[in-house]
Amino acid sequence: MSFLISPAYAQTAGAAPGAGLNWVILPVFIAIFYFLLIRPQQKRQKDQQAMLSKLASGDEVVTSGGLLGRITEVGDTFVTLEVAEGVRIKVQRTQISQLVPKGTLKSA
Repeated sequence: MSFLISPAYAQTAGAAPGAGLNWVILPVFIAIFYFLLIRPQQKRQKDQQAMLSKLASGDEVVTSGGLLGRITEVGDTFVTLEVAEGVRIKVQRTQISQLVPKGTLKSA
């Protein structure tokens, strides 16, 4: 009966399909990650630092907490804001999120 069944012989292993493709895909994903996530974040950070360095008395700003006020005094680490007539608060300079056009405080 064994003459009907042919013997099975081991074959040599071939290269895995697409093995060389991994070395191409990895740098492509790194480049996409850089241009879509890292680079825009660095640009926003650079713009924020430039805005903070140019703060001056009389500028109207919004803090990260949502307070709208006019800068009355600028220090190295703190800024004094006038949020209402005669009401002044000190906030950290880094908590200023954006400059708003002058006159915004009167219309708010």
